Amino acid sequence: MFEEIYRSGVYLEANPTWHVEASPLKAGQILKMLQRNDITPATVCEVGCGVGEILAQLQKQMDSSCSFCGYEISPQAFTLARERANERLHFKLADFSQEDAFFDLVLLIDMIEHVENCFGFLRAIKSKGEYKMIQFALDLTVGALLRPNSLLGFRSTHGHVGHVHYFTKNIALATLEDLGYEVIDHFYTPLPPPGQVTLKDKLLRIPRKLLYGINEDFAVRFIGGYKLLVLAR
Repeated sequence: MFEEIYRSGVYLEANPTWHVEASPLKAGQILKMLQRNDITPATVCEVGCGVGEILAQLQKQMDSSCSFCGYEISPQAFTLARERANERLHFKLADFSQEDAFFDLVLLIDMIEHVENCFGFLRAIKSKGEYKMIQFALDLTVGALLRPNSLLGFRSTHGHVGHVHYFTKNIALATLEDLGYEVIDHFYTPLPPPGQVTLKDKLLRIPRKLLYGINEDFAVRFIGGYKLLVLAR
């Protein structure tokens, strides 16, 4: 199974920080979505929480009465996540889709494109939360299609990325609606800056910014550089 790269430790070996450096940005976007929709959850769950840094960041900035729980299938990431645990922040080594649980808010941040049967997974978790917040990677761009090996690079079974599904904004929203979700709100979120800025990143920065200022949807479809954060129920 594709998920074996997470259970075996291959993904952690390829991504030793498990993207901790991007967690403050991701937590900020989650808080922005909650504020835009006047939602104040008392219980928050993150599915595929990695080492738990997004939840740790949220705990610092949300109401002190809110409780948090992270679910992870990687034993290695779970071990690291437990270092962040406290009386209101807990972690479980388990497949959330198989759990008997319910939360005010369920977070799926940059994980659904990693799930082999993403449709079955989204069906299974629909009843486990009042609100669901899902961030989709938008790998399917004109630029990616013009480069023969670009999407295969995202798919790498060596664990560096591990995406096995590719989305555009329209495909992501249609997927949720086809599965019976009510989409409440959505907006684009910028990709976190890479650990090392390449020449390609520098060359694309200005045209990406200019195109995005003119037409957001066109810029994202053509040149990429953004993800889609969706609030649904």
